[in-house]
Amino acid sequence: MVSADRPKTSPATSIPVTCAAALAALGAGIALYNRITVRRLASTPTTVIEPVTVCVPARDEADRLPGLIADLRAQVHIPRMSVRILDDASSDDTSAAASAAIDGDPRFTLLRTESEPSPDWTGKAAACARLAEEVHTPVLVFLDADVRLAPAAIASAVGELRRRRVDLVSPWPLQLAGSMAEAVVQPLLCWSWAATLPITAANRSPRPSTAVACGQFLVFDYATYRAIGGHAAVAATVTEDLDLARNLRRAEHSTAVVVAGPLARTRMYRGAAELDAGYTRWLWSAYGGTIPGGAAVGLLAALAYWVPPVAAMLGKGAVRGTGLFGYLAAVTSRLLARSTETGGPLAGVDVVAALAHPLSVGAYLLLWTRSHRARRQGILRWKGRPLGSATG
Repeated sequence: MVSADRPKTSPATSIPVTCAAALAALGAGIALYNRITVRRLASTPTTVIEPVTVCVPARDEADRLPGLIADLRAQVHIPRMSVRILDDASSDDTSAAASAAIDGDPRFTLLRTESEPSPDWTGKAAACARLAEEVHTPVLVFLDADVRLAPAAIASAVGELRRRRVDLVSPWPLQLAGSMAEAVVQPLLCWSWAATLPITAANRSPRPSTAVACGQFLVFDYATYRAIGGHAAVAATVTEDLDLARNLRRAEHSTAVVVAGPLARTRMYRGAAELDAGYTRWLWSAYGGTIPGGAAVGLLAALAYWVPPVAAMLGKGAVRGTGLFGYLAAVTSRLLARSTETGGPLAGVDVVAALAHPLSVGAYLLLWTRSHRARRQGILRWKGRPLGSATG
C-alpha cells in the first residue's frame, strides 16, 4: 500500500530530467575517453632537420609579442627555423618592442604594413597571407602573438606533423585565465570538443564537420597549404582556423588536433570586457552561422546543463536524485576537459568554475545572442577594424 504523503513523481517532470541527465552523462563519458586517449605534444622531441618557417601576425601587441619572441629564440631541436613577424598597422609600439626583443637575431624578419585589408578580407587572414607569400620551407607554422612556448614546443609540433603523416597539426594551447570571468568562460573552448567529440576518431575521419583546429598554433605541410589556396581561400571568414582545416579535408587531406599544454599556453582575452568583445566578434558563426542551428544547440545545452541543477534544488525523490546525478556529470565533464587541456593537476579556480558550469552555459548563450545581434546591426569590430562583411 502506497503512503498517501509519499511524494509523487509526474512523468512530465521525470522524463525531461532523465533525458537531461543522460545527455550530461554522455558528455562526461566522452570527456573521460578523450582524457585517456588524446595525444599530447612530446616534451622531449627528436631534432627537426628540415627547414621550418614560423609566421606571427601582430596588431597592437607591444606588451605580449616580446614574450613570444623570447620563447622562439629559446627553441631547441630545430636548427633550421626562421621567423617572420608582421606588424599589422599597429597603433602602439609593436614594431619597436619586437625589434628590441629580436636584438639582431638573424633568424627573424620583421615586417610592417600601414595599409588596411580590403573589405573582403579579415585583418588576420590578410596578415597571415602576406607572411606566407615568401615562404619556401617544407613546414609552415602560424602562431598568435599572445602564445607562450616551452623550448621544445615547435620541434615537438613539427615532429607530430611528420610522424602522423598529416597535412595540418593543430596543437591546442592551454587557455589561461586571469579573472573569474575568464575562468568561467574560457575552458568552454576545450570542453566544447572534449565533451562532444571522440578526438581519436575525429582525427582519422575525412569529414570536414569533425575537424578541430585552433588558430593560435597551426602547423602545416606548406605544399598542401599552398595547394588549397592558403589564407586566400578563407579571406573573409572570422573562423579561418576551422575553415582551413575543413578545406583540407574537403580536398582529401588529413588534419589532427593534439593537446599542447604545458608546452604552449595563452591568455586569449584579458578581463570580462575583452572576453565579451572577443567572443561577440565571431561566435555568431558557430554551428553554420544560422540562428536555427545555434538555437537548437542552445536548447540542448540548456536541457542538459540547466534542467538537472534546477531539479536537484527544487525536485523531490527520484527527480531530485536524477537532477543531482546530471549536475555532477556536467561538472565531471568540465573537470575532465580541463584536465585534458592542462595535462596535470587542477587548480582551485578550475574546480570552482566547473561547479559554476550552468553559469558558463548561460554566459555562452548570452554571448552567442549578442554576437548575432551585433552582426545583424553591422557593428562587429575587432582591434579597431569592422567585421561587417566577414563570413563564417
